[in-house]
Amino acid sequence: MDTIDLRSDTVTWPTSEMRQAMANAEVGDDFFREDPTVNRLEAMAAAYLGKEAALLVSSGIQANLLAVMTHCQRGDEIILGQSNHISTNEVGGVSALGGVHPRTIPVRQDGTLDLDDLRAAIRPPDRLGYPRTRLITLENTHNRSGGTPLTVEYTQSVRELANEHDLRLHVDGARIWNAAAALDCSVSELAAPADSVCFCLSKGLCAPVGSMLCGSREFIRRARHLRQMVGGGMRQVGILAAAGIVALEKMTKRLHEDHATARQLAEGLASIPGVNIDMTQVQTNIVLLWLADWVPVDASTIAAELDMRFNVRLNVLTPRSFRAVTHYWITPDRVDQAVSAIRTVMENFAP
Repeated sequence: MDTIDLRSDTVTWPTSEMRQAMANAEVGDDFFREDPTVNRLEAMAAAYLGKEAALLVSSGIQANLLAVMTHCQRGDEIILGQSNHISTNEVGGVSALGGVHPRTIPVRQDGTLDLDDLRAAIRPPDRLGYPRTRLITLENTHNRSGGTPLTVEYTQSVRELANEHDLRLHVDGARIWNAAAALDCSVSELAAPADSVCFCLSKGLCAPVGSMLCGSREFIRRARHLRQMVGGGMRQVGILAAAGIVALEKMTKRLHEDHATARQLAEGLASIPGVNIDMTQVQTNIVLLWLADWVPVDASTIAAELDMRFNVRLNVLTPRSFRAVTHYWITPDRVDQAVSAIRTVMENFAP
């Protein structure tokens, strides 16, 4: 039985077209800026995002780390949401490696940060003993809020607040292409207010490895230097960049299909007794689900049963909640199979 893996869109594998492009990729030494396929991918990413330049890096974590280190000096402070990926899933790298202090504030249900909270978190620049506030970071879409997209208008309002205090703005746009698809706007519109923005090639875009960091030419020049410092410099990496080019040319245009299967999945799961879903949060390709109070077992028990009996995999978030993410390899038929399997397992625990 084929596995129906809903744990993340990072579990995707490259398409046949990507594999062919990788096999035929023209390569060179990227340290010397001589890999033509990398150079093409970086130029494409910059153009799509409306920025002057872009840099291929190994992961979204590395992209965020380089952005923070490029914008900030050691001892500076960044403001970000307490449930943003940089806060929760990046091993404390901005502080451990960058020497930058994170100041976290609450994240609202829609993935946004309250502007009053942001304003209150900015340190007075003339107070000794305080770190210097240097950077605000946003996450679009917001993973732990169910993949909710941040609008152009909201991001622009944060940009204006940052301008008032001479701060920089970085957008962790790991799934910013999903945000653009959900909001029916261009990705460059979403990126325009930001000084820097990154996005993942290896999530819903199906490439096997890589993220892109975009910004001004000077920003990318400094980020490239720091990439070398943290061991991120690569050589004949055009083999990977070739898959990224296919991702930008082809996979970005079909993300609405993943949003449709996520909605199909959410509606199916919401009909199962014992499963609670906030349908207002189902806007892109992420579905969050919670167990009702009366369900006598925890999420790990149910996930193990699903995997063992039906080869359906969910990501356990807490003892009472899961995350399911749709992607290229999750078809409508596979959604129906997953819903049927989850229904069967949940019926075993019905009162």
